[in-house]
Amino acid sequence: MVSNQVTTRSISRSALLISLVAAGCRPGPATSQLGTNQADLILVGGDVRTMDATRAGAPTAIAMKGGTIVAVGTDAEIRALGGKATRVIDLGGKTVTPGLVDAHCHLYGLGADLESVNVRAQATEADAAAIAIAAAKARPAGEWVLGRGWDQNRWPGQRFPTRASLDAVTDRPIVLRRIDGHAIWVNGAALAAAKITAATPDPAGGKIVRGDDGEPTGVLVDNAIGLVAVPEASAETIERRIRAAAAQAISVGLTGVHEMGIDAATADVYRKLARARQLPLRVYAFLAGDPMDLAQVRAAPLPAEGRFVMRGVKYFADGALGSRGARLAVPYDDDPQNLGLWVTEPKQLAAAVDAAVASNWQVAIHAIGDAAIGSVLDAYEAAARNHPGDHRPRVEHLQVVAPADFARLKAVGAIASMQPTHATSDMPWAEARLGAARIQGAYAWRTVLDLGIPLASGSDFPVEGVSPMLGIYAAVTRQDEAGTPAGGWYPAQRMTLEEAIAAFTRGSAYAEGAEALRGAIRPGRDADVTVFDRKLGAPDRSLLDAKIAYTIVGGTVVFERL
Repeated sequence: MVSNQVTTRSISRSALLISLVAAGCRPGPATSQLGTNQADLILVGGDVRTMDATRAGAPTAIAMKGGTIVAVGTDAEIRALGGKATRVIDLGGKTVTPGLVDAHCHLYGLGADLESVNVRAQATEADAAAIAIAAAKARPAGEWVLGRGWDQNRWPGQRFPTRASLDAVTDRPIVLRRIDGHAIWVNGAALAAAKITAATPDPAGGKIVRGDDGEPTGVLVDNAIGLVAVPEASAETIERRIRAAAAQAISVGLTGVHEMGIDAATADVYRKLARARQLPLRVYAFLAGDPMDLAQVRAAPLPAEGRFVMRGVKYFADGALGSRGARLAVPYDDDPQNLGLWVTEPKQLAAAVDAAVASNWQVAIHAIGDAAIGSVLDAYEAAARNHPGDHRPRVEHLQVVAPADFARLKAVGAIASMQPTHATSDMPWAEARLGAARIQGAYAWRTVLDLGIPLASGSDFPVEGVSPMLGIYAAVTRQDEAGTPAGGWYPAQRMTLEEAIAAFTRGSAYAEGAEALRGAIRPGRDADVTVFDRKLGAPDRSLLDAKIAYTIVGGTVVFERL
């Protein structure tokens, strides 16, 4: 059961703490841990938001030693625990929260994105193509040009782009991934390299977009993306990308991430970095699951190494709403012949879930459409009957929920892993896709909270921005960064500020079975905290002005704003 698997503790902890954890116990009072030794790090003068439901009052200070929080209290109480070697940081009223953890992101994907062509800001297909063509011409002949960020919903006419815009370059493949990762736009050289022609059939769970003449237009959706075999990155390249992405993540206050869907080679690089103590944040990873290859999950997950562990597996039920690949129970309102895609057929998905749960993998499934979510719940219910226990099944995104399925989510113990910025990114067109009735069950995190369904928040970066403050702001306002629409989009679904922070702290910890270790500022918990550069105020646009002053992981300051 996921909740009973405890991550490897830092070897810098005191012998007492190590023995307590090995025995399955949590430490006692601060004095029993400190003995005659002083705290390593003390924070005073803070607005400490503990997220600890068992604590009354408003503490202002925290003491840390050996990677653990050893005391929480007043400035006077905590200062008394310091000594000559203790670093004391006076926060001057700044807000402190438990370490913020992105519960659904792609850290390695961010690293790759930082090195690729960025077409997010382009307002037309022609503008995006011009950026990609310029990048291609600056590179050696034959080298693949990779990019990301296009979104036809932001362009005039909202039509998919075509290869014609990219075919000014013919001697090297160009592959541009859609903003949500569920479609690619390629040139003729990439289609030729993949041997995709008018005669190539659509793969199961995928679509080759074609013109009236049957020829591929240059857009491949969901499982059709796999027809284009982009050269694999070397271990050195993977490491470089992870390091760059991790540096950006800690700079925005993240002390951990849930890395959603990596291959074995990427996991090996993470383990290497973790063994060398070169991961500045905690990485809870999910294997990129192949539901056709159950041998992947026949063996139990490997144990944690330092700040890295991969004991989850991620599958896909459907595609994305933006590319009309999300699987719906009835057709799209703006595409009446289209139900979306089964990236994994329900029967195969259920078999994969059962195999993974039997071997003690935590299962996370991408499911956006109401039909897809229903199939995921069917699979989880069957697995629960076959393998009773607390397996912490997760539904990733959970964007369009049929009314009856909220109760099923709760009954099966599923975790709602939701990304608040998806709502504010999708709101210009989501209702056109779904209609006025279905939109009531979309991006419905208030409904989730009110029903007592566990909620963990993330961003899905690099699909969305990296900063968790973007998600917290979207959760409490239901507005975009410009403050529109006035009053928020379906504002009845807003969270309070405390709920939004909790979803990035307590919720994320629960979602990885680490609620006894992290998610609250409390003696005995890991010393992971995020410190803002000000006191967080009203649940409004002022939240976006907040920056990070310190990011602290395991009692070590891994980022400090100078």
